[in-house]
Amino acid sequence: MIEEKNNLLIDVNEKPKPAQWALLSFQHVFAMFGATVLVPIITGFPVSVALFASGIGTLIYVLCTKGKVPVYLGSSFAYISAVLIAKEAMGGDVSAAQTGLILVGLIYVAVAFIVKVIGKDWIDKLLPPIVIGPMIAVIGLGLAANAVGNAQFVEGGDWRGMLVAVATFIITALVSTKAKGFFKIIPFLVGIICGYLIALAVGIVDFQPVNDVLASGKIFSLPQFILPFKVGNFDTYQLYFGPETFALLPVAIVTISEHIGDHTVLGKVCGRNFLKDPGLDRTLMGDGIATAVSAFLGGPANTTYGENTGVIGMTKVASVYVTSGAAIIAICLSCINIVSALIETIPNPVLGGMSILLYGVIASNGLRVLIDNQVNFDKQRNLIIASAMLVIGLGGAVLPMGRLITLSGTALSAFVGVVLNLILPKED
Repeated sequence: MIEEKNNLLIDVNEKPKPAQWALLSFQHVFAMFGATVLVPIITGFPVSVALFASGIGTLIYVLCTKGKVPVYLGSSFAYISAVLIAKEAMGGDVSAAQTGLILVGLIYVAVAFIVKVIGKDWIDKLLPPIVIGPMIAVIGLGLAANAVGNAQFVEGGDWRGMLVAVATFIITALVSTKAKGFFKIIPFLVGIICGYLIALAVGIVDFQPVNDVLASGKIFSLPQFILPFKVGNFDTYQLYFGPETFALLPVAIVTISEHIGDHTVLGKVCGRNFLKDPGLDRTLMGDGIATAVSAFLGGPANTTYGENTGVIGMTKVASVYVTSGAAIIAICLSCINIVSALIETIPNPVLGGMSILLYGVIASNGLRVLIDNQVNFDKQRNLIIASAMLVIGLGGAVLPMGRLITLSGTALSAFVGVVLNLILPKED
């Protein structure tokens, strides 16, 4: 990739005014919240720890990358099945899962050191525009089913949910294209608030999470950490180095591939090459340490979030101060039970309507890579690489790698693209 000029309204190293800063950061919190809390709900991790870990992990990442990359880290979906199997094998004990995730973070750190030693020139060879473009498209379109499902546009879907999703989408789109001044850069925040009010009017907001907090009387509390040693009343787990633990480690192959793809997407949005500056070694280091810290505290693995990249792409606000602000808000929310509960009441159709835009922006950036780099599809080589990547990435192809994991989606698509680019002869 080459450095490009960008058309950002607020650049990576620019600091917004205080009021703008707060609203822009809240917008990122709304974007990441649904997915970040869904992972602990599925795997049984405490939601409060997942929120805290996403915030502290993002700040760790910012430090490791010298504040040069506006990434937000949230809970990773890639490890869900492996974690559930590890827990089941241990009779519900999380020791193998947590120890495995700590080791995954350390694998990231080890790979970061290797990249630092051998250099970064191999990146352009492995990831030319013909591989990068389809990879970005797969990252965005691979999430499309989630957006459509949340928006209720499925067989048997609730018409009220569809109405809310459409309204959220239209409001967000109109604010993004027609609004003036500050409102133009907070379209998702406006869309979510308006969508929530419409959802409230049609009766699909469930206040049970708020009622549960009020009934308990615990408005403020520390996150429900699970630690490898006894501290106060927190639950504990043991550092365990058995086969159930090591079975999680191959998943790192998948998530490292996704890490490269996500940073390629964000680099395209921001007009920078983050894999070279601050460098893949630093981005991997930040992601790995964040995952290890999260697992140490009893949380899920962390990963870069496409939802927040979509927000940056739509708003043209790439300030690392904004993503850092979102991290601080997430940490605060992890300790304020009533606020976390209220955010949990945002209905899926609101998030679905917004996600249709977010994921579409990511996919469209893949097309932009191909257009900007004038990739010639009259050449059979380029046509074959792009076609194979799109079909495999979006067609549900899987490559089994033992009993616990499979290589699929973005990672498998990227692997196929890299291999084809290396073995197919170049045309004159």
